[in-house]
Amino acid sequence: MSIVLITAVFALILAFVLGTALGFFRAFFAVPQDPLAGRIRNVLPGANCGACGFPGCDNYAAAIVAGNAGVTSCSVGGPSVAEKIAAITGISGGAVLQTVTVLACQGSSAHAALKGEYTGLATCRGAKLSAGGTKLCAWGCLGFGDCVKMCKFGALTLAREKRLPVVEYAKCTGCRLCINECPQGLLRGIPKDQKGAMTLCSNRNPVKQMVMKTCRIACIKCGLCVKNCPQQCINLDDHIPVVDLVKCTSCGTCVEKCPTKAFKIIERDVFKT
Repeated sequence: MSIVLITAVFALILAFVLGTALGFFRAFFAVPQDPLAGRIRNVLPGANCGACGFPGCDNYAAAIVAGNAGVTSCSVGGPSVAEKIAAITGISGGAVLQTVTVLACQGSSAHAALKGEYTGLATCRGAKLSAGGTKLCAWGCLGFGDCVKMCKFGALTLAREKRLPVVEYAKCTGCRLCINECPQGLLRGIPKDQKGAMTLCSNRNPVKQMVMKTCRIACIKCGLCVKNCPQQCINLDDHIPVVDLVKCTSCGTCVEKCPTKAFKIIERDVFKT
């Protein structure tokens, strides 16, 4: 019993000594924080998502004070946070570019064929590394919801019957955490007030027959969208039709001509569905 008691007392004394030492070294080696940066940090949302272009909110606040960043880069906080930072710093930065995430894939379980039964680690990265993906389409959404787990704002849910993530745009802050997490690179950040058409397919296989075997709603590289666009604002980029949204008038011609319905009008068919 005495040995146990001695051991316990020794452990308490050691913990006290180490705690005191750690506190001393923390105070001794602490880097003084600019009070202005601290005030800015207090009004930031604390997502530490990196959407502003800096590793976290502390770094963004320090960059503003140093003159290396503007006050409107926090898409998560939006205009209200930009106004608070402007009031603290006296810097006016204009409008905040707010973005939302769009999934450039419609390869649900009803449309995209599977390679077979996958029994490995149930994550998108695990499936991609171990089996090269679960679908015949090498570019399709893997459907395990790695992006959903990364979302801090409840803007993403996984439609398990479709095996596709669903974005609730009213909650999406454009933090880009889900975009950075997707191993297929299928999530796109676009301005929240964006209008125009968009290809919701990322299959870059140039052979029509091969595309049709992997997904019934994929872009089959027929070129009808490019040929029929009245504004001539669609070009092929790595076999994927890309719309120049500055020129696009949302006329819907590409949507009507696309035989597989791979095209969608952003403000009508994407944001409002």
